[in-house]
Amino acid sequence: MTEAAAPAPAGPERWRPPSPLYVILDPDATRGREPLAVLDAVLAGGCRLVQLRDKQRSAAASFVLALALARRCQEAGAALIVNDRADLALAVGAAGVHVGQDDLPAAAVRRVLPPGGILGVSTHDPTQARRAVADGADYVAVGSMFPTGSKSGFQLVGPDLVRRLRPEMPVPLVGIGGVTLDNVSEVIRAGADAVAVIGAVCGAPDPAVATRGLLERIAAARAR
Repeated sequence: MTEAAAPAPAGPERWRPPSPLYVILDPDATRGREPLAVLDAVLAGGCRLVQLRDKQRSAAASFVLALALARRCQEAGAALIVNDRADLALAVGAAGVHVGQDDLPAAAVRRVLPPGGILGVSTHDPTQARRAVADGADYVAVGSMFPTGSKSGFQLVGPDLVRRLRPEMPVPLVGIGGVTLDNVSEVIRAGADAVAVIGAVCGAPDPAVATRGLLERIAAARAR
């Protein structure tokens, strides 16, 4: 049995993930199903943290989709994070924004977010993770945990990077990249506060069942 890493230090004002499962809703990964229908299944499965990752639609079409998702998440008490687009997140009243290393700098996004707006940053090494915290990130995503087809040119860092960062990170860590039902326990035991998935839920035959299964596996890993 692998000993679980120590949890992150928690202050009274620190944002905490409303769900240990973070589903990234990518319309290109839903197997032709409407994103809103997949969101409903994800919410029915118990997830309360969702990201919209829309790389293909026009700004106008992305706004229509994001607005519908934001309203549904608000009704369900879930947080919707928008990937890359701070302007889109602000326009639809989303809970926050997630940026990568090639997107608008995290510090710049932090300046335009309203009080309480959530900022997440993708990182691939300790230097990037520390910079994200210094720039005001509410959570730091670490990846790729495992090989993944969702992003070309991914950097494979494995759960060991979560384990190394956990003692020093004052914000939640999210393991991302290639996470599935078979390996999610490894990421949680390494010290991740949450895991982010795309294909494991969006591409599943039944996203609600997949969501429940991942949440159950996460709960079991935390209890060990």
